[in-house]
Amino acid sequence: MAFSDHHAAVTDHVSRSLTQDGETVLLVDPKDRRYLVALQRGQTFHSHLGLIPHAELIGRAEGAVVETSLGQPFVILRPTIEDFILKMPRHTNVVYPKDLALMLVKANVRPGSVIVEAGLGSAGLASGLLQAVGPAGRVISYERRAEFVKKGVNNIRRFAPEALAWHEAKTADVCDGIDEREVDAVILDIPEPWRAIGPAMDALRQGGAFVSYVPTVPQVQQTVLALRETGRFVRIETVETLVRRWEVGARSVRPAQTMVGHTGFVTSARFVERAPSREPDAIPESDEDLRVED
Repeated sequence: MAFSDHHAAVTDHVSRSLTQDGETVLLVDPKDRRYLVALQRGQTFHSHLGLIPHAELIGRAEGAVVETSLGQPFVILRPTIEDFILKMPRHTNVVYPKDLALMLVKANVRPGSVIVEAGLGSAGLASGLLQAVGPAGRVISYERRAEFVKKGVNNIRRFAPEALAWHEAKTADVCDGIDEREVDAVILDIPEPWRAIGPAMDALRQGGAFVSYVPTVPQVQQTVLALRETGRFVRIETVETLVRRWEVGARSVRPAQTMVGHTGFVTSARFVERAPSREPDAIPESDEDLRVED
């Protein structure tokens, strides 16, 4: 790389690290409390620790420290997808970060993937998918309620406006059909995912992933039995994640008194030409029994 090109690349990287007018940033106070702030010149951030004019936040480097009118230090960061999901405006229940991470892995979402998801809701799941597939991929969101489409898209615009270029939101019921074909995964956050299995089969490429997220055991059972009944899915499994935070200090290390317990069940499967026959109530082997051939 020529020196001029390298200098231009470094300059561009530095300019992108500076906060911009209209961008949403995360402010962290001395007690690690977090605040999502949409920067707008002329506005002021208010807290019990004092005031910070947005003009003092715009154009600052990520990781910089800015003091309030009372001399209290706040750190400026760009929010992670976890920060955004936990702090964003919500009008529906959200897929928690611990479950989102598992869903991305189970669906094998990567740069360039084409994903159909439903429903859009507050767009926590969609935001994570858009970040994972990147500009080379696409995320198509199905949502029955037009007002949720509008609010979900607004949340995406707030977190990652550039991602709207590879996002499409449709006001439609995914259970009535999916327009797309040969997609890499269908990911569902809807009350009756078994009703969308047929449309998912029409849309998925062979080898693609089906993932659903539901809160109750009866929903899981109906979904799993419906997947088996098609004879077109393998690696059908249901899991849940439990996260416990630990408090680490100089004198003690102990688990936090509260934890994020059950939020939902993640059911995943792979779409194939034909599933091997099996007993209806047979329990699949655990991952501990996975055979690896040299």
